[in-house]
Amino acid sequence: PCVSLAMAVSSALCIFSLLALVQAQSESQQPKIQLRLAGDKRKHYEGRLEVSYNNEWGTICDDDFSIEAANVACKELGFLGAVAWSPSAKFGQGEGRIWLDNVHCTGREKSLAECPSNGFGVSDCRHSEDVGVICNQKRIPGHRFINTMNNNVETLEERVEEIRIRPISSHLKRIPVTEGYVEIKERGKWRQICDEDWTPLNNRVVCGMYGFPGDKNYNNKAYKSLSMRKKKNYWGFSVNCTGNEAHLSSCRLGKPLEPKRNGTCGRGLPVVVSCVPGRAFAPSSSTGFRKAYRPEQPLVRLRGGSNIGEGRVEVLKNGVWGTVCDDNWNLRAATVVCRELGFGSAKEALTGAKLGQGMGPVHMNEVECSGFEKSLTDCYFNNDALGCSHEEDAAVRCNIPAMGFQKRIRLSGGRNPYEGRVEVLTEKNGSLVWGTVCSENWGIVEAMVVCRQLGLGFASHAFQETWYWAGDASADNVVMSGVRCSGTEMSLPQCLHHGKHISCPKGGGRFAAGVSCSDTAPDLVLNAQLVEQTTYLEDRPMYALQCALEENCLSSTAKKNDHSSYRRLLRFSSQIHNVGQSDFRPKLGYHAWTWHECHRHYHSIEVFTHYDLLSLNGTKVAEGHKASFCLEDTQCDEGIQKRYVCANFGEQGITVGCWDTYRHDIDCQWIDITDIKPGDYIFQVVINPYYDVAESDYTNNVMKCKCRYDGYRIWTYHCHTGELQKKKLY
Repeated sequence: PCVSLAMAVSSALCIFSLLALVQAQSESQQPKIQLRLAGDKRKHYEGRLEVSYNNEWGTICDDDFSIEAANVACKELGFLGAVAWSPSAKFGQGEGRIWLDNVHCTGREKSLAECPSNGFGVSDCRHSEDVGVICNQKRIPGHRFINTMNNNVETLEERVEEIRIRPISSHLKRIPVTEGYVEIKERGKWRQICDEDWTPLNNRVVCGMYGFPGDKNYNNKAYKSLSMRKKKNYWGFSVNCTGNEAHLSSCRLGKPLEPKRNGTCGRGLPVVVSCVPGRAFAPSSSTGFRKAYRPEQPLVRLRGGSNIGEGRVEVLKNGVWGTVCDDNWNLRAATVVCRELGFGSAKEALTGAKLGQGMGPVHMNEVECSGFEKSLTDCYFNNDALGCSHEEDAAVRCNIPAMGFQKRIRLSGGRNPYEGRVEVLTEKNGSLVWGTVCSENWGIVEAMVVCRQLGLGFASHAFQETWYWAGDASADNVVMSGVRCSGTEMSLPQCLHHGKHISCPKGGGRFAAGVSCSDTAPDLVLNAQLVEQTTYLEDRPMYALQCALEENCLSSTAKKNDHSSYRRLLRFSSQIHNVGQSDFRPKLGYHAWTWHECHRHYHSIEVFTHYDLLSLNGTKVAEGHKASFCLEDTQCDEGIQKRYVCANFGEQGITVGCWDTYRHDIDCQWIDITDIKPGDYIFQVVINPYYDVAESDYTNNVMKCKCRYDGYRIWTYHCHTGELQKKKLY
């Protein structure tokens, strides 16, 4: 038995040795490849997947590609895994060979080269089928990138786990962090960068990725003195940036650092950057701001974004706001916009009206920027936007400073992370405590600020009672009251509110403020041109205005008139477009709608528009508001189906890409001007005047026209949405 046991052990060892030998041989025979992410409109952890084989870069076809293959690729690039993958050249078409096709991975492979495929260079695809991947932003701790190719485009991307600005002790309490050592995390350890070959372009990239538009000089003596006393741990390379990269990890690697025995880097010191924040993010020693910054009107603005530093790009030309066509739109142009508005570099250059469609003219097309312009209007662009529709409106997402706002507010008791009772962190008797917000006068504008502060998008509802959300019992006390926001604030404490003396007549408890947030929101805009084209006067007898009188669509003096008298009406058509990203729905459900017997339909919103005539100093002289509205899709853009119709007690609303038209010849589509004298006036229409329904942008809800009345005729001209601007684009 002993002999047979020994023979068995010997045989097993032999088999294991053979298996190890076969595995070693298969690994040695495995093709040597290297991966990278490419494409213009991308973040540093996503892009077109490119592979280098035989020292030649090429792409991968999307045929049979899978999330398992994306996981293998992302891990090979040093990320924790893949979030998604994209077919059909989402990140642009590549060049050269299509190296891999019909790739089949299980997800357990260490390299894409291990996955079965048609073989390198065997493909029937075109570059319109180039595959892209979106990786998890987090790096594999300690991942070490091995360069198997001799190429000159190596970046930090594959090597770096994380980058930070580490402030010195005197700057620790400043928010945001604007100055400190630039450090790179490699294999789980933070390392400094030697400043011998460091350039101002590198500073620009670091500041940009942390949300700052530029950099400035700093007190070098303090850092020099500090570095002499502390032990340094230098990273092994220099860094080479062009100044246009969205992230330091996209810069190229410079020359390797020659290690010194004393831990120095030749005559250099650790890299320090000092960034200049935009005016809205001025550093503060406290954890928040007393007031929100109100910027002067610039030539460029962002609209329709749910978060600070994102939105559809709009420019001002001849007093009229217009959009930018997405032809050639890229990160360079997007970064010019972001820095111009006081943010950092652009994270994303968005195309295809991803943040909503604008209205009015398309002012710029085929924009080309170097990346260093002071304004988007300094870039080359084509005035001719023929063929560009608002479906091609360009948008941006910018890097913004870490302000820590999210840490000082939370939603509690909701069914999901997007809803709940609002609880804020405040200082009381020298310590920080959580408490609730008084709901008196709490509305959708205040809720919008909360959702923005939490990074949860737009507000869909504001609640003045939250007894059904238990919340945290230790946070029941009201710590903030009298909150009134303008809607531009970055955090709730920036809104007007009572100071230390809380006043909440109803008390907290069930009357604490609450919100629900949403990723998308509708956006209503009135077609100003149609109003101007359809305005006219009509003298109408009172006997034909009984329904209108019942609905309060006439001036108060009409109630004293007999049936044979006449009212003079300023009539016009209105066309209300939903250019947002979700349908506009009434705040109230069916049960709360009002039946109007005279007009034979339900009204879903009690006050939806105000139609007013104002004196030149802004005083209201006549009104004819439609007291209630029946919302429906009258017409839609090509390819969009109507969803809402008023007839037969149908669903009411306005679908994205559709509009609700109220013709000039229907009841209440007028202003009663019977009692006004001849003169010059302002004709004004306000949609959703009391913010009953959440929208992504309320600034475009007002339309104004200049108006002249001579007692017999009326002229309307210069109709525009929003406030009239005096500045010009160029």
